[in-house]
Amino acid sequence: MSEFEQLHPSLQYHVVNTLGWSTLRPTQLAAIAPIHAGAHCLLLAPTAGGKTEAAAIPVLSRMLKESWPGTSVLYICPIKALLNNLEHRLTHYAGLVGRTVEVWHGDVSQSRKKKALKEAPDILLTTPESIEAMLISVRVDRPAWFGNLRTVVVDELHAFAADDRGWHMRSVLQRLEHYLEHPLQRIGLSATVSNPHELLEWFAPVGARQVVGSASVSIEADVTIDHVGNLENAATVISRLHRGEKRLVFCDSRSSAEQLSSMLRARDVRTFVSHASLSASERRQAEAAFSEEKDCVIVATSTLELGIDVGDLDRVIQIDAPSTVSSFLQRMGRTGRRTGSLRNCLFLTTNQDAFLLSLGITHLWSQAWVEATCPPEEPWPIVGQQILTATLERGEWSASEIVSLLIRCFPELPPVGFKAMVSHMIQQGYLDTDNGLIRVGPETEREFGRGHYRDLLASFSGAQLLTGRCGSAEVGYIDPTALTGEDPQRLLLLAGRSWLVKEIEWAKKVVWLEPAKEGGKARWMGGARSLSREVCQGIRAALVGSEPTVAYLSQRGRLELASLREELALSPDAHFMSRTEGSLTRTWTFAGTKQNRTYARSASIGGARVKFDALSVQAPAALMHRGDSDSDIALTDEELGAFAEGIKFAACLPTHLLRRTVAARFFVLMQSPQ
Repeated sequence: MSEFEQLHPSLQYHVVNTLGWSTLRPTQLAAIAPIHAGAHCLLLAPTAGGKTEAAAIPVLSRMLKESWPGTSVLYICPIKALLNNLEHRLTHYAGLVGRTVEVWHGDVSQSRKKKALKEAPDILLTTPESIEAMLISVRVDRPAWFGNLRTVVVDELHAFAADDRGWHMRSVLQRLEHYLEHPLQRIGLSATVSNPHELLEWFAPVGARQVVGSASVSIEADVTIDHVGNLENAATVISRLHRGEKRLVFCDSRSSAEQLSSMLRARDVRTFVSHASLSASERRQAEAAFSEEKDCVIVATSTLELGIDVGDLDRVIQIDAPSTVSSFLQRMGRTGRRTGSLRNCLFLTTNQDAFLLSLGITHLWSQAWVEATCPPEEPWPIVGQQILTATLERGEWSASEIVSLLIRCFPELPPVGFKAMVSHMIQQGYLDTDNGLIRVGPETEREFGRGHYRDLLASFSGAQLLTGRCGSAEVGYIDPTALTGEDPQRLLLLAGRSWLVKEIEWAKKVVWLEPAKEGGKARWMGGARSLSREVCQGIRAALVGSEPTVAYLSQRGRLELASLREELALSPDAHFMSRTEGSLTRTWTFAGTKQNRTYARSASIGGARVKFDALSVQAPAALMHRGDSDSDIALTDEELGAFAEGIKFAACLPTHLLRRTVAARFFVLMQSPQ
């Protein structure tokens, strides 16, 4: 029996006769047997390689063969745009064999959610945060709603695993198993990972596992790097190039996306904008442009780099550069989907740092290199979150039951740490205890109780944004820092348009807007990006080597590279270079943000003035070569508190676990501190 013949006969019929496919792709065929067998799988294929179908078709086949009742499949995505994009396609596939699909996330109406609860769709498209909300909701009958689950499909698994959302997602799946009558099969989808077996083992620690397909890196593409100097010049280039084509422009901040979209509209370019701070209706306009528009520009942040079906997209343009090769490949992979077309990407860099980063990223790509996906070390903050959400879910339970659950959710961590956390959280008032039973404490209700514990559901911190409204229409969300301080902004950029602030209702968190002709400014809080050692070494290689072999440098790009090479005068044989600037020595290490932070901490003894970035460290000359940069980092309480501000749920951690977390995530150590 061939692989295709293993499918349920109904699916065989519809694949050939309804979908009109003569056969399935190799990865799609190879996925059938392990998915039918119930194995945990990681399905790998290049961007646009049919990963969704590789999972959906055999899962539907198994659903039919085994007559799965109720909601039997969860399909989890990292962003709402991807869920919305997949809904139509999965609804079509499922509908061919009489099965149903529903979407559940924060933008979905309550009436639609009530309908889903009542009718129990066969496949539910959702996010980890939405599952968490269902687990703690008193309105959801958890055994009835989740009891029939058989399979979970996680799209863009690498995007989850790269940060704490991955730990959160995996823990939520483990908690779901409490309600299941059958083992939960886990299927991950990804395109850009270099360590697939390790990723799958982390995703599914127990049970039979199989990696299907390959995610080898292709260097066949049309890539150009142009150094334009500022965003205005970038807008001019975009407005003049590739008229008549559909262009997707990536920016690495909401502010630059807003500014660029406004500049393009001023140049009579039909422009749409998409980022996380826009209203659902505004985001849907950009998403619709993918399929409905031809001659237009879509300006987006990283929210649109993941598996969105962009149809006949012609060009990808990158303002400045992403911080990883993986992101670059994801973005470039939006193109080249038509027969005979080639993947492409045009870098328009607006500053020297971005130009260097584009060189480093493309150099690594030329070596067919891509990052390994490694979950953050020491996930103790997510342990704290899970203690609280699981306690809300259960109502009350014993400390031994909490520890037992955490051992299953976090097998990589020592159980003694779980006991220490429960004790600490009781002492701090996050938990309360009575007669040996533990429940949520007053501090949790005070800090997280608003909006049905909305801020507790997510592993990441989000700014407390205000809703911008024009009449009855919701435009998007505004950082309150733009409206306060010494220079409060009365003219704002939002959704690529200028708005005048008419009134602020702080109690309701609403900003009333009216259209303005021009003058709006975009401003959101944002953090500095961290660069890996590998990317920084790629920058060094580009500076000491010949011109890039896989990326074309424009005339402006060649001039900028020549200037940088002359300025730095790096020796091809030297791993680093030092130069004295007044009382300070600047050492170009090309070691990455984390390593240079460690060097800087080592050189800051005695209050010495030390600066660092991903490429270099500035410090008094006598302190730069102490030689103990790999020793344990003994942070002061003040330093520890500063790092803790950027870690959600840090208050749930006893000091020794907080130190472990900070040390592992921000510094390079020979060994983790005890």
